[in-house]
Amino acid sequence: MKVIIFGATGMIGQGALRESLLAQDVTRVLTVGRRPTGLRHPKLTELTVPDAGDLTAIEDRLDGYDACFYCLGISSAGVDEQTYTRITYDYPAVAAHTLAARNPDLTFVYVSGAGSNPDGRTMWSRVKSRAELEIIKTFKHGYAFRPGFIQPTHGATSRTRLYRVGYDLLAPLTPLIIRWFPRIATTTDALGRAMLRAARTGFPTHIVENADLR
Repeated sequence: MKVIIFGATGMIGQGALRESLLAQDVTRVLTVGRRPTGLRHPKLTELTVPDAGDLTAIEDRLDGYDACFYCLGISSAGVDEQTYTRITYDYPAVAAHTLAARNPDLTFVYVSGAGSNPDGRTMWSRVKSRAELEIIKTFKHGYAFRPGFIQPTHGATSRTRLYRVGYDLLAPLTPLIIRWFPRIATTTDALGRAMLRAARTGFPTHIVENADLR
C-alpha cells in the first residue's frame, strides 16, 4: 500500500506518519507540506510546497497511491473565518480533487473534529462540516474522522503553543481520560492506526466518530 500524508509535521500527522512507516503492508509514504519532517526512512519521500492550495507543481508525482491521510489544519482561535476556511476547506478540497483525478479508487481520510455540524453555532464546526461533505462527495472511499480529545504519544507534539501548554497541564490525567472516556478521547498512534484500517478495510460509515475510531 502506498500512502500520502498532508500535514505530517503536525501532532496528528506525526502519529499517522509513525504508524504508516511501522506498518508492514505500507511500502511507500509520501508527505506533502510546507516543512520537511526531518526524518529519514527508506519508505519516506517528502515534497515541500509553499502553498497547499496549489498542487500543480507536484501533480505528476501524485499518481499510483492507495490512500491519503489529510492531517493539515489550524486552530480556529484568533483566526478570521476567511483564513480558517482557506486552510480548513479550500486546501483539502484542492487535494481531494487533484488526487481523485489521478487515483479515483483512493481512500481519503480527512481529520475533522468532534462536534462538526453544518448548522453549528461555531464557525469552525460549520467549516469542517463543509470539508467533510466535500471529501465524502468526491471519493467512494472518503472518510471524515471526528476525534475528540487526543493524547499525543511517542513524542508527537502540537505546533500550537496553547495546545502544548494544555497537554502539559493535563499530562498526569491523560491516561485516566483515555481509559475512562473512550467515547471522547483517543491517542495519536491509535488515530494513525485507524487511518490505516480505513485504507485496508474501510468503515461502515463515512463519518467516523471518536468512539468508532477507538
